[in-house]
Amino acid sequence: MGDRKNLIETLNKMILSASGWRGIFADAEESLSEKISDDHKIICAAAAFIFAEYLKGGDEIHAPTVLLGTDTRPTGRAIIDAMIPALSACGCEVRYAGITAAPEIMAWARHINKAKTGFIYISASHNPIGHNGIKFGLTDGGVLTADEAVRLIAAFHHFLYEENCIEKIEKILSAAQSEQIEKVFAGENKAKAQARKSYFDFCADVVWNANREVFAAVKKGLAKKEIGIVCDFNGSARTVSIDKEFFSELGIKFECINDKPGQIAHRIVPEGDSLIPCCKLLEDAHARDNSFILGYVPDCDGDRGNLVIWDDTIGKARALEAQEVFALACAAEFSQLVWTKEFVHGKTKAAVAINDPTSMRVDRIAKAFGISVFRAEVGEANVVSLARKLRKEGYIVRILGEGSAGGNITHPSAVRDPVNTVMAIVKMLSVYAAHGNLSFYQIWCSCLKAQEKNAENFTLTDIIASLPPFVTTPAYNDDAILQIKTQDHAALKNNYQRVFLREWEEKKEELRHRFGIYKWNAIAYNGMAERKGLSHFGDAGKGGLKVLFFDKEGDETAYIWMRGSHTEPVFRIMADVSGSDTSAERFLLDWQRKMIMEADE
Repeated sequence: MGDRKNLIETLNKMILSASGWRGIFADAEESLSEKISDDHKIICAAAAFIFAEYLKGGDEIHAPTVLLGTDTRPTGRAIIDAMIPALSACGCEVRYAGITAAPEIMAWARHINKAKTGFIYISASHNPIGHNGIKFGLTDGGVLTADEAVRLIAAFHHFLYEENCIEKIEKILSAAQSEQIEKVFAGENKAKAQARKSYFDFCADVVWNANREVFAAVKKGLAKKEIGIVCDFNGSARTVSIDKEFFSELGIKFECINDKPGQIAHRIVPEGDSLIPCCKLLEDAHARDNSFILGYVPDCDGDRGNLVIWDDTIGKARALEAQEVFALACAAEFSQLVWTKEFVHGKTKAAVAINDPTSMRVDRIAKAFGISVFRAEVGEANVVSLARKLRKEGYIVRILGEGSAGGNITHPSAVRDPVNTVMAIVKMLSVYAAHGNLSFYQIWCSCLKAQEKNAENFTLTDIIASLPPFVTTPAYNDDAILQIKTQDHAALKNNYQRVFLREWEEKKEELRHRFGIYKWNAIAYNGMAERKGLSHFGDAGKGGLKVLFFDKEGDETAYIWMRGSHTEPVFRIMADVSGSDTSAERFLLDWQRKMIMEADE
């Protein structure tokens, strides 16, 4: 079936992390081929076997249930074909739902909610089309925690590094019964219907937070002021998900393009040029009907969606930065907490859990509401785990996420979801003042201690303009990505510290004069842990390293950040600066790049 040396070479090219196990499964990075190599087939079968053993937990009597789904990448079905026989041979009850959005399979798993149940989802998220990957999760609505992911990866490596691993896989696969495999595929439509219904019902629970008053206020507002939304599905898994039905049932107008599964018309990551077709779609829709003011573009697995808006000030559509999208969602969901009186400043405590490169505009928004901010290392599993920890400590955590990547996670969901992102904006726009209650927009403005422009006729442009001004490097900008030689990231960061300390002494007067930067603090982010006042930058290891800057009064005013990606072979950097001076962000980013490249020599 395969050669062990080639198998190990293929395995070593993959990146395995809590965010998923990813690699190039097709014959090239941008290939549309549906075939995968024999080595990849062994890897997929081994991954399925190890996950089945993980679910069993040593119990050979009770059979685990494994839910399967894929995004629309061409190699998805080949990976499934390699996994189902292995799962079947292990005695698992396998339910395959075909093309399924990531939030959909997770909602389905949550709905089933029985012991020894988990899901395997085939996707490489925003990576190029020839890539693919594997995500694992249980019934808590998200991927495995970082600790459990490490445990699974260790078991996987141990199995594949055994001399006779190929023979073991062949023996496992030979035990698979063809009638059981055929039964799994025969049940695909039924499984998909179950997944879709579970997801639709769960989305409603998340959006309204089990509060009928919010639902009634939104419906009343939408009857008063219509809203139209457009979507460029870009052939993603959301093409066969709930979006059209969910929005239409609320009375929201909906138009879309590239709505056939696999109809991938442009780069998968919903950033930069990938948002241009959606802008054009929104402009065309707005010209016919000015209620169309918002659009979104999901990635291939449909767990994130960045936004485009109709901007009244320029008279055309424009894309929002990922950090703006998350900030908007935070302002909306914080306002809902106040509107429903779930959060009362001074009486209850609430928090937002975010990743380390999320813009400090979220800190300013949270401070306006009296809500605490906690940061974790990049990685959805880290942020979700942090939010769960905070809830155990008595915090309300309504919203969480990775501002650097766009989208948001709204409790009780444990995964990003464009439906929840869009609905946060819809709620902000459609809940008006009534019966002594302020609108969401009025609550937001009162927290800012700002007078709203118009309590009844405010627009999305007004809401965006009210956000605290920050200039932030987009995570997928070419300038935010470096290729480095140093494999030991702790050593790189120690070298960087020597460069930074020298540069600080040389530039501190310029930084004070030009940007009002007076002091700095180094912070490490590893998993859920945030460590401030770092003496040795190398202690950050492979995690995030941030140098936070303060103004004369001691207030946080900017930062520079770095971290090696755990899902792609790249090193990411960024800068975040208070205000609207783009030259400040550019100066800090260029400075950061120069220092890292010197440290990498």
